[in-house]
Amino acid sequence: VSLVGALSGLVKEGRVQLFLNAADHEHMRAAFVGALESNGVDYDKVVDMNGVQEFKRKMMTEEPSKNVTLFTYDDYFTAVATTDLLCNVADVLACKPSELAFYPIPKLMIRRVGDHEEYSAFRASELGDGTLEVREVDLAVKYVKLFLSTGLLEVMNKSIDNNNKIGLYDGCKNAIRIALERAEQMQ
Repeated sequence: VSLVGALSGLVKEGRVQLFLNAADHEHMRAAFVGALESNGVDYDKVVDMNGVQEFKRKMMTEEPSKNVTLFTYDDYFTAVATTDLLCNVADVLACKPSELAFYPIPKLMIRRVGDHEEYSAFRASELGDGTLEVREVDLAVKYVKLFLSTGLLEVMNKSIDNNNKIGLYDGCKNAIRIALERAEQMQ
């Protein structure tokens, strides 16, 4: 939430857009709303799966009506699906280094929750599609400014393209293929 406040100037200037997924966590919704309102940042809100799908559809051809969109729900499924659905209309995913570290999108790895997550950030950095873990807000802001002023996002996207060509993001596809092959062998 501190990062939202720290980025508010860039948001108001129109240089940064934020898609904030509070998911089904009321305390996160309240924290995001508090950070946005205390920094004078206007925002739109999406509250259900139809809204997420409509937002994504519009984002395929146009910019959002406001520089911040808050996604907040009553149900768990929509909360989780939002990240999956919006990855191909976002430039960067800012997240803790969890399973999201393996998504094919440039990632700003912010503070982890558990020690085991440290290795996800290492792996994303090794693959060239994410940063190392950024534990302080001022360093996260510096990365955002690097994304805006250098070719870092292009480098990350090129890494994603190269990684995809060699099948690095095919884990789920391979798991399904193997399961189907084994099921067929058992018949």
